[in-house]
Amino acid sequence: MGCSSCSTGKDGQPSGCKNNGTCGTDGCNKLTVFDWLSNMSLPNGEKPFDCVEVRFKNSRKEFFRNSENLSLSIGDIVATQAQSGHDVGMVTLVGELVKVQMKRKKVNFKDENLPKIHRKASQNDIDKWQKCRDREEGIKKRAREIAIILKLQMKISDVEFQGDGSKATFYYTAEDRVDFRQLIKDMAKAFGIRIEMRQIGYRQEAQRLGGIGSCGRELCCSTWLTDFRSVSTSAARYQQLSLNPQKLAGQCGKLKCCLNYELDMYLDALKDFPAQDTRLFTEKGLAFCQKTDIFKGMLWFSYKDDPANWHTLTKEQVQEILTKNKKKEKVASLEEYTVDNFVKEEKVFENVVGQDSLTRFDRPKRSSRNRNRKKNKAKANSGGNHNNNNKNRGNKPASATNATKNKRRRNNNPKRQQKNG
Repeated sequence: MGCSSCSTGKDGQPSGCKNNGTCGTDGCNKLTVFDWLSNMSLPNGEKPFDCVEVRFKNSRKEFFRNSENLSLSIGDIVATQAQSGHDVGMVTLVGELVKVQMKRKKVNFKDENLPKIHRKASQNDIDKWQKCRDREEGIKKRAREIAIILKLQMKISDVEFQGDGSKATFYYTAEDRVDFRQLIKDMAKAFGIRIEMRQIGYRQEAQRLGGIGSCGRELCCSTWLTDFRSVSTSAARYQQLSLNPQKLAGQCGKLKCCLNYELDMYLDALKDFPAQDTRLFTEKGLAFCQKTDIFKGMLWFSYKDDPANWHTLTKEQVQEILTKNKKKEKVASLEEYTVDNFVKEEKVFENVVGQDSLTRFDRPKRSSRNRNRKKNKAKANSGGNHNNNNKNRGNKPASATNATKNKRRRNNNPKRQQKNG
């Protein structure tokens, strides 16, 4: 995933991070090997390795021979040999580690036909290269429109220009073979450049485009994963995952590569574990395995006549019952073994937050008695202000009337009457 701080500047270097193409936030170091030999000098009389690794758009990398003995370092923009014209890329690795990478990718470093580096890119080369990169999004949109008009069952996912702008490579995905001869003619006429169509898989498409996975991190294929191993549904079954394609599929539409990460551990743990289709013969009836938990070493069994009630057994208990069944001996029931598995767990703590209350910041509720007292006081005060008017009229004051009302209520209370009686 790219960010604005790592975009390429006018001089071809990352404009924001100033790390010359070795920062850790953008595709400028996508699938790049850390050069841990950079601070070590060569032995006396040893010549530096004459091949370098150059990265082009996204994760496409190729090896070139430095026949001109140029002093190159990581982050340098160079003009490299192409089939016609020249291409522009960034140096990502130099020195002895290039030889290791070439051996790993099965590239012969002694091959005389290995492409060469012409020169360090000039400012004119970088400006032309940047203009071509700016045209890619518009051309990709127009190419998709032409493919839709021709009713081709394909998806153009990315466009990559050559450094000199004379050629463009269109990457597409399709389920079946596509006849794109007319498409190439129309695009060559519309864009005025040489066209090359290259079909890639759905995982290669996700690798080139990048993205954020369901785990919240960048896709493994676009950051560090280089080889795509086949992932089958059996990997999900061994890990006891629900076979839900919406959860198991990645952005490429295929099964997630991370299903293979812990598969070896599960297979090792299942070696001494009873099989999923294990049957136990008891005097109470035949029992089938319903669920297993390799972390706890537990299995859940249920009788054939009562599949709703599950009985928890350890793998040692299951193996003990199996050995008896092989001798044509039946155990009395599964309940004899499940009783030993229930152990009372001691409470480690009672209050999660300690002695503090969760409602300590809430406002305390006022009782109804306090409300009634305040209302009575307010009425008494308001009645005292009108005493003079009441005297002139010959009426009793409001406070007196309230007192008599309260006295009547106390006298009419049945509990008070019983007490007085």
